[in-house]
Amino acid sequence: KLPLTVEEIMNFGESNRELFIKSSTYSIIPITVTEMGLTISWIFSSDPKSISFSVVYQESEDTPLDQCKVLIPMIRCNSHKETIRGQVKVRNAGIYTLIFDNTFSRFISKRVFYHLAVERPVIYDGSDFP
Repeated sequence: KLPLTVEEIMNFGESNRELFIKSSTYSIIPITVTEMGLTISWIFSSDPKSISFSVVYQESEDTPLDQCKVLIPMIRCNSHKETIRGQVKVRNAGIYTLIFDNTFSRFISKRVFYHLAVERPVIYDGSDFP
């Protein structure tokens, strides 16, 4: 578990990060967001074999897990065959958690290579209009 802020993700640059997920376990990447309207996007692949992935939203660290909102339900991804891309729009401040789940695998540990990005909305102010 490594909580990230929007600023830390913006400083990622183009580099990929790596998670090592043992068999029968999962890893989470909580992202603390304070401003609305941002878009959090991700790209990931796994090696060897597939990994399950989900995104949940938590209002605060004190919010019980059973009250978290599932934004993307847990789905098994063939991320060893193709790169998985996705994004969520930040509608509320809080903690957006990416979950990489390997609990279905009894013997095989996985490596997940991922890249995160955060985009602020472009607000058109009309300043380039003649």
